[in-house]
Amino acid sequence: MTRSSRSRHGRVLEFIAVSLPKLILGVLCFTGIAINFANVVGRYVFSAPIIWAEEILVYIMIWCVFIGAILVTWEGRHIKMDLIATHIRAPWRYIVNGFMALAFIAICLFVVKQSWTLTAMMAELDQQSVVARLPMSAVYAAILVGFALMLLVVLLRLKAYITGDMGSDADATAEQLRELYGEFEGGERNGTAAEGPATEGTGDRR
Repeated sequence: MTRSSRSRHGRVLEFIAVSLPKLILGVLCFTGIAINFANVVGRYVFSAPIIWAEEILVYIMIWCVFIGAILVTWEGRHIKMDLIATHIRAPWRYIVNGFMALAFIAICLFVVKQSWTLTAMMAELDQQSVVARLPMSAVYAAILVGFALMLLVVLLRLKAYITGDMGSDADATAEQLRELYGEFEGGERNGTAAEGPATEGTGDRR
């Protein structure tokens, strides 16, 4: 396989694991907002609420959770206790991270197998939701799709998971705080420094 073909395959896989989930999340969020707005207008303006709206919104939220988990897996930001693991020296750090990655893969494989069985059973029984009459197989498929793509992401980024190139949760949180408040604090410090000479000048004039 040439370097160009590997790069092309990498872009395709990244589209499936990152770009496509982001697109689906955006569509689901806007769809949920539209349904919720229409339900509010129907309830309080026309006294005719959409009876299936709340049920559909719950199912949209379920899909958003599992699709969002794919992106969290790509960035390596699942909640985990990494205080000790980040301070272990190589090669032991790689061994610990490798065990954690293997555990993640095993869990994904188990959930994919079980959710496949459950989704197929719901489809075979043609079970539907109570109000919207939505096929329940479409709801349970969120678990299957979410964990299947999480498994794909872990395999794609296995090296980064083992070497710890994604960083720790503490580092990511600190970076987010710096991005949010760093500019404000910098502006505040500059303002304080600017006030100092002005005050001194006023004292001299007195």
